[in-house]
Amino acid sequence: MRVRIQEKWSYTFSRHNYSKRSYALWFFIINLLAVVILQWGINDEHAVLNSWGFVGNIFRGKYAAINEFLLVGVVYFILLMLINRFWLTSGIFFALCIVITVAERFKMASRAETILPADMNFISGGNAGNLLEWMPSDAFQIILGAVILVIVWTAFMMVMGHRDTRGGVVRLKNVWTRTFSRIASAAVAIAILVSFVLSMSSIGGWSHGLITFFGDSPKLWDSKIDAQNNGTAIGFARLLNPKIMDKPQTYSETTMKKLAAKYSKRAQETNVTRTTQATDSTVIYLLSESFSDPSRVPGLKLNKDVIPRIRTIKENTTSGYMLSSGYGGGTANLEYMALTGMSMVNFAPSLSSPYQQLVPNASWTPTLNQLWKSEDSLAFHPYLSNMYSRNVNYKKFGFSKFYTLDKPYVIQPQNTLGTSKYVDDQATYTAVLNSLKKDKNGQSYFYQVATMQNHMPYKNWYPNNDIEATSTNGQELGKSEKQSIETYAKGAQYTDTYTKAFLDSLDKLNRPITVVFYGDHLPGAYKTAAKDENNSVALHETDYFIWSNKASNISNEAAKKAATNSAYTSPNFFQAQLFEHMNAKVSPFIEFLDELHARVPAMEPAVVNKIQGWARIPEGQALYLNNQGKYIDVTHADAQTRQLLEDYKLIQYDVTAGKHYLKNLDFMDIAQ
Repeated sequence: MRVRIQEKWSYTFSRHNYSKRSYALWFFIINLLAVVILQWGINDEHAVLNSWGFVGNIFRGKYAAINEFLLVGVVYFILLMLINRFWLTSGIFFALCIVITVAERFKMASRAETILPADMNFISGGNAGNLLEWMPSDAFQIILGAVILVIVWTAFMMVMGHRDTRGGVVRLKNVWTRTFSRIASAAVAIAILVSFVLSMSSIGGWSHGLITFFGDSPKLWDSKIDAQNNGTAIGFARLLNPKIMDKPQTYSETTMKKLAAKYSKRAQETNVTRTTQATDSTVIYLLSESFSDPSRVPGLKLNKDVIPRIRTIKENTTSGYMLSSGYGGGTANLEYMALTGMSMVNFAPSLSSPYQQLVPNASWTPTLNQLWKSEDSLAFHPYLSNMYSRNVNYKKFGFSKFYTLDKPYVIQPQNTLGTSKYVDDQATYTAVLNSLKKDKNGQSYFYQVATMQNHMPYKNWYPNNDIEATSTNGQELGKSEKQSIETYAKGAQYTDTYTKAFLDSLDKLNRPITVVFYGDHLPGAYKTAAKDENNSVALHETDYFIWSNKASNISNEAAKKAATNSAYTSPNFFQAQLFEHMNAKVSPFIEFLDELHARVPAMEPAVVNKIQGWARIPEGQALYLNNQGKYIDVTHADAQTRQLLEDYKLIQYDVTAGKHYLKNLDFMDIAQ
């Protein structure tokens, strides 16, 4: 009996030479498990099911997991070539994946977002100790489970390694040939990895074409959703190296000094006739989620006017239509342009979302609110703080407090309408009013406010909805589209009522206040209208106005008459229009924006942004509109207009991708 047991034991642990096919099979299995374990870290609900489901989607015609498998597999292969021991490498590789997963899990629990490249800068900047804030309440259990898994996996790899007599993955008798083969293979794989990462965000790049072929669909408004849909490694890699801008041929320190001097002189000339300082007033940038006039949608008719109050406000103050780069999504891009004065037109196609791809790693991002003191810059958004990485970006912008649904600054109240899950506009306005009323000294503030009430989807939220939508072009609206449009239109009607009441309340305050109100994009509810390419411009035009209360001593009617080119605009010009409306002194940068806006009232990039999709069109042309909403062919514009557009590229390149020469030239500052 003892002999039989010994024979059985010896047979079980007998050693043999693994073939290349065996290695390939194990490579496939281990790499697949690595993909699953990495997905586990970013799935905060039904983690096991959703992690395996990500891979299982392949059998349902969704192939994004292949991209993740390839990217993770290249890293695995590089380690194999460097170490040349299959089971040792596999043990180390999988253990690293587990460590990454635990870190992802912790960050997801604390901030509901994945690990971003910007976090690497955070750690390298000496802030590693602050990572403790990522630790959730169940951190011990997660760490214990991870340690047990690593131990079990390591033991299994040791057993497999003991059974394997092959030795190295690369087996060549000559040590120099073997070493060269390994290094060369690793070098080629590293080159492929680097090339993959560098080109995956560049439209036209080989890896971008590859991942798009396998169904990659960036969800850049939320790193968690992007990783859940496209893969943890893919989501991280796409943010590593987007091309920001092409360097202008004339860019140099000398060029930027001359440019700064030119607009500084013109700003001085403008300021002779300007009588106020913008920072003596409270300014409220009010981004109204998806707000636009439904009656302007081609082929659509509603049974009533849902925005009569805002229509009246627009008739009596600086107002018009804003050309939006988004349709159904892209909020943060409009917000970025409004706050910075930079345009998406000038960015490379690979840069689809500055809030995710640019700002977190930027060393300098000048924004309008920085003209006010940091403690006087406040932001309100009745949703999650990590949406579009606002929690990181707003700190860079200089906002001292950011009120959201998350701690530490929790927005109140949080009322909703009907069955909608989103905080309504009345509650958001109340939060801003309460903040203003807390200060009894009449201090001037800058408020960045982004609402959520009219965010997609539109699922028949409002009881007794009396809005009816019909088609006027013979194409009957589908049941789902009709319901979505009517739900959205009812929400717009509520916004109309609440906005008028908000302005009335501001009018009663004894402090100067000016509001820049704009819809960021149209809702993605107009499926029938969106099918017609002739409707493209109409579906990218939202409503905006600039309004001042009585205490500001600004006549809105007079400002409207004096406004130049206000009928059409884009958010990058809001700063210039705001200062014109207030008759406020300008910085050289705002002077530049004012001059450009006079010649090119509105601009938007070649971009498709449908229903929260993100895909730039490299061969498309940017759209420029005149004050009648007609297309401008800037290639045939006069010399002064072309020079202004070239100056814009120089300014934006210096601020976002260049050497920041303008930072020390007072280009963003207003002379007192």
